[in-house]
Amino acid sequence: MGISDEQWQSASRLPGWTRAHVATHLARNADAMTTLVEALARGERPPLYPSISDRDREIERGSERDGLALQIDLDTSAGRLHEAFDRLVSFTDPVPVELAAGVVVDATQLPAVRLAEVLLHHVDLDVGYEIRDIPDQAARWLLEWVCFRLQHRPGTPAMRVVSASGLSERIGGSGFATTIRGEDAALAGWLSGRGSADGLSGTDSIALPLLG
Repeated sequence: MGISDEQWQSASRLPGWTRAHVATHLARNADAMTTLVEALARGERPPLYPSISDRDREIERGSERDGLALQIDLDTSAGRLHEAFDRLVSFTDPVPVELAAGVVVDATQLPAVRLAEVLLHHVDLDVGYEIRDIPDQAARWLLEWVCFRLQHRPGTPAMRVVSASGLSERIGGSGFATTIRGEDAALAGWLSGRGSADGLSGTDSIALPLLG
């Protein structure tokens, strides 16, 4: 489906962001990961975003572009990242990467991190792609990532997430953990603030913020 310039400048599902903001964020995220992987290959250990304020300014400026510029940026940045990811096969020892404060993964997990980013923000674009449209295997990877992000996030209620595919994860605070059950995609959508509790069990009286 084509998106007009007017539609790009219309609201996305992310508060305060247009679809153009979301697209620009995805492109700059791809560039940041490309730069990171290239630095890791040289033996350096930089953060994903050296300057959050610079990142935010680039997203704001980039959101003012027309649809053609946005699409070219998305395509070319994704292509560069795809080439950079080929370097990860040479990483034989664990290489920890800090994506944000307290969020550390191994470098070889970066493709899965990028996949989760693309899936969630595709939904955020509000162009007809929903959480339930995510293929089964990708939905499982997304659920694993969302649970990982929520494990130690302040304010997350204690929960045990049990999916139909066999995933069982304890996340949130201490104390009694409410068991939440359902399909991978539905769980990932609800836990990330991008889906209702329809089809899930155990979610009564639990409210979760949007996972950025």
